[in-house]
Amino acid sequence: MTDFDINSLVRPCIQALEPYSCARNEFHGQASVWLDANESPYNAPFNRYPDPLQAQVKAKLAQVKGVEAGNIFLGNGSDECIDLVYRVFCEPKTDNVVAMSPSYGMYEVCAHINDVAYRKVPLRPDFSLDVQALLGAVTPHTKAIFLCSPNNPTGNAIDTLLIERILDQAGCLVVVDEAYADFSSQPSMRHKLARHPNLIVLSTFSKAWASAGVRLGMAFASRAIVELFNKVKYPYNVNCLTQQYALEHLKKLDQLAGWRNAILAERGRLIDALARLPQVLKTYPTDANFVLVKTVDADGIYAHLCREGIVVRNRNRVEQCLGCLRITVGTPQENDAVINAISNYGNK
Repeated sequence: MTDFDINSLVRPCIQALEPYSCARNEFHGQASVWLDANESPYNAPFNRYPDPLQAQVKAKLAQVKGVEAGNIFLGNGSDECIDLVYRVFCEPKTDNVVAMSPSYGMYEVCAHINDVAYRKVPLRPDFSLDVQALLGAVTPHTKAIFLCSPNNPTGNAIDTLLIERILDQAGCLVVVDEAYADFSSQPSMRHKLARHPNLIVLSTFSKAWASAGVRLGMAFASRAIVELFNKVKYPYNVNCLTQQYALEHLKKLDQLAGWRNAILAERGRLIDALARLPQVLKTYPTDANFVLVKTVDADGIYAHLCREGIVVRNRNRVEQCLGCLRITVGTPQENDAVINAISNYGNK
């Protein structure tokens, strides 16, 4: 979609917004005395506000992810990036977004918080995406389509050719949430940014990067979209401890690859073991670090696991997931514990 005009989607109040500006944005060079922000002169380095645009982290991420630093936005988890899509582009009580269902719950929560209509398009029974139905749900007031690939909670990835078809035909933003993409063999959509100016790709430190407690999310998009996100975000949205941690963590790529490979190996073993249990009716194909499992009694097994001190996710009341539990791939010992506990359900 080479003729896409991002300005046609931006809320008028955001177009007119004069963003908050601090001296750290305005000053360029090396300073030895900082008397601009009413900070304490004591307890360095924590007495200073963090870099509002996280330049060092973005420079390193650009090398790792194969994109330009200007195409990266960093947020307090990818949930901040999701919320910014609504705040920047969606006029409350007027606009809508379209999303596949079932999928990650925060897309709908953010829609309700921002008073934006949320149009669900059911996945097919095999959890594949119905592209025609998705595009058919788009209206002149649709500002974004949310696609989760690999999808949560179903685990399957969406073929990149289908995503590109949606990007070419939608006439709005397409947000591809790749939180679990490091566990998939499918290539990332972030390498398609130059061709698709309406594309936003989300990623996170929380999954394969094993840093959920740090709360650092990434959005890869055109410079125009990144600038709009920077315009609306709170000035110091990523604290200095998180930025320092990220810089150190990005030096551990070999260790991260080892963790990922261990999870993939355990994923296969966990699926095979669960599939042999009489309490399990079906294990769904997955490209993520979890598996969706259809059971004989999701509520009963879930309660049984809780009594055993094992917490999984009960998806029994989620659309098209009747009887299902979502089980994250853990360590070999954790996986053995959940396999054994499920195998004992119903035995007296």
